[in-house]
Amino acid sequence: MKQFIVKIVRWLAAPWRKRNHVRYAEPADDGVERRELPNELFLPVVAESIAEGHAVIIAVKGYSMRPFLEHLRDKVELSPWTDLQVGDAVLAEIAKGHFVLHRIVLREGDQLTLRGDGNLRGTEHCTVADVRGVVTKYIRPGGHILQASDTRLRRRIAIWGSLPAWIRRIGLLIYKATI
Repeated sequence: MKQFIVKIVRWLAAPWRKRNHVRYAEPADDGVERRELPNELFLPVVAESIAEGHAVIIAVKGYSMRPFLEHLRDKVELSPWTDLQVGDAVLAEIAKGHFVLHRIVLREGDQLTLRGDGNLRGTEHCTVADVRGVVTKYIRPGGHILQASDTRLRRRIAIWGSLPAWIRRIGLLIYKATI
């Protein structure tokens, strides 16, 4: 049983075929000093930049989007959105100054329910107007880019989200043990 679950998790979180990957030029040691800002200061600037029509690349912080996004390993490109669908990962301001990067699990008109891929129960609620940007690209280490619109990725996300919480819990435990 454990081997079966490991295979499922590896299939869901496995790197995708190279033909779907595009190289991302990671800046070399260019002598530029980089600093980490608290989300309370950084994300409002990101949201403002997206509102002006720019695409923004940010590093992922936190573990709530496992197994698809890993803390400080992956980056995402956030862009302005035109249409929001269930399965889209979005940057939303769920309370004044409090942002989350979670996936839409339910949409009823202008009301959205969000949940991190690694969250078993907890959800957030917001409106379409609270969404500041949508993830258009997943940027992996080694310079690989995966388009968020990739049908195989969307299928894996849908399968993962449809699994019962106890199976996702086991999958996450195995994933944590194998990364």
